[in-house]
Amino acid sequence: MPDQLAFDWPTGVALGPDDFFVSEANEEAFAMLGTPDAWPERKLALIGPKGSGKSHLARVFQAQSGAVLLDTRTIPADFQTDAATIIIEDVETLPQYAEEAVFHLHNNLRAAGGTLLLTSAQPPSRWSIALPDLASRMQATSVVRIANPDDALLSAVIMKLFADRQINPQPALVQYLTRHIERSFAAAADIVARLDAAALAQGRKINKGLAAELLDKPD
Repeated sequence: MPDQLAFDWPTGVALGPDDFFVSEANEEAFAMLGTPDAWPERKLALIGPKGSGKSHLARVFQAQSGAVLLDTRTIPADFQTDAATIIIEDVETLPQYAEEAVFHLHNNLRAAGGTLLLTSAQPPSRWSIALPDLASRMQATSVVRIANPDDALLSAVIMKLFADRQINPQPALVQYLTRHIERSFAAAADIVARLDAAALAQGRKINKGLAAELLDKPD
């Protein structure tokens, strides 16, 4: 992302592998994924809200470990693999027909000393898993969380969201949004999308004035 790297990233935000933004909100998760040998039973649940970078961080881990990455929406009922490192994303949406396959995958990895990374917006205790044996094994998984963003990370996320739309925001706009929106990844994505849409519809520049109108807050 060479264009994005031209930004003056906020103080306190570091660029990790593959341009993952590291701050106090996610530094524990970033560090944990770099040390799978330290995970109890070599399995870990990465928990964070939508838009927090779970998938990005999972792909950083995949690139470093050679893991096979699975999406719960596409796991077949008879899925099998000999891979030693597995990532399963969005485990809270695991369909019931795939639970038996994931149960055997989990047990085979454990027996072979393999590694399992799970991602979800919810902790294992809230996953709706019908198979009791799988539910108990998932609930015993160690958890690391990505918290809602601090100011530094929220600013970096807003800048990245603009960059993804080929928009180069003024620093004053980023600072304004960081102060006035809800401190969440979802809120950042929402306001950037709304600003882009409003600017196109009204033929206006994306600036603090437009942001103040959309947020119904003083400029």
